[in-house]
Amino acid sequence: MTKAQEFLWYIPNDVKSGHRGDTTTLDHNSLEALTSHALALERFGWKGALIGTGWGRPDTFSVATALAARTKTFEPLIAIRPGYWRPANLASAAATLDHLSGGRVRINIVSGQDDLAAYGDEEGDQTQRYARTKEFMQLVRKLWTEEGVSFRGQYFSVSNSTVEPRFQPSKGRAHPQLYFGGASEAAEHVAATEADVQLFWGEPLAEIAQRIERLNSLGDQLGRELAPLEFGLRITTLVRDTTEQAWADAEAKVAAMAKKNGAGWHDHQNFVAVGQRRLLELAERGEVLDDNLYTAPGKFGGGGAGTTWLVGSAADVAGSLKKYRDLGITKFILSDTPYLAEIERQGLQLLPLLRDEQPRSQALPAPH
Repeated sequence: MTKAQEFLWYIPNDVKSGHRGDTTTLDHNSLEALTSHALALERFGWKGALIGTGWGRPDTFSVATALAARTKTFEPLIAIRPGYWRPANLASAAATLDHLSGGRVRINIVSGQDDLAAYGDEEGDQTQRYARTKEFMQLVRKLWTEEGVSFRGQYFSVSNSTVEPRFQPSKGRAHPQLYFGGASEAAEHVAATEADVQLFWGEPLAEIAQRIERLNSLGDQLGRELAPLEFGLRITTLVRDTTEQAWADAEAKVAAMAKKNGAGWHDHQNFVAVGQRRLLELAERGEVLDDNLYTAPGKFGGGGAGTTWLVGSAADVAGSLKKYRDLGITKFILSDTPYLAEIERQGLQLLPLLRDEQPRSQALPAPH
């Protein structure tokens, strides 16, 4: 059965204002400001948003809980780190919020480097890090789907553990989906057997196709027991009324980044993981790849989803995203700055094209 497309946005959840060129305001991370983003996402047709994580940011689960309480349909994709959380604590917190929000929780497992010592955690090498992540995901899923769980692993243990409240499966959803990223061999082995959704950053179509084929093959080789792995794309989408205006604005943004030496964009630069290195190397192949995948941001500090951008009119960007969809991508996490204004612009102009509808030419009336 073909999975339906889903379109999410991004909430950076950063104490510093001006993330990736966002509007600089003193209250950017207040509850009111964050709620305005979540409400705008509901209003303009988005499913929800990925909420960023990392030591030195506000606690992601707390932010997600506050936003879920102030919205009706907004679905937080809550980024969490094994080690910051223990499996039983995360399983219980997610079950509770999912119950209180009417089934709106999604979890993004992040295994990238962090300031582990700041919260009393430690890790070994990459092999150990992903072995721990795999065990974490296995135990969380067992706690969500079984009762009286006893588990003794290399990294985590529980005895006769039952998470309450229990999930009530509906619409084919037995528990919150576990999203996962990572491009190393160790990461792909975890994704192939334990993830519900593998997230990619904005690589060219050919590379994404190869990775999907490899992950599906790995799942078969390793005896995946879960439902078939789904795939998602996390990418910056710079959309303007015309192709020409989009490229002019994209080049101006990159020029501003270069002038400031990438200040405000360096959130993936302290440790260059395999996936990030692949993105940065794309600029060596050309400034524009495929139809409109812009690699120049990576030269000046663009990190993660800010490293490559899809640039163009709504029709241009929709056409490119549909090509990713044709490869098997069903989950799209898009963004551009200023975040709040682009929620509206892309909700009105881009989302309808992705759903094969007519774009809406003006903003919806404000809710009463």
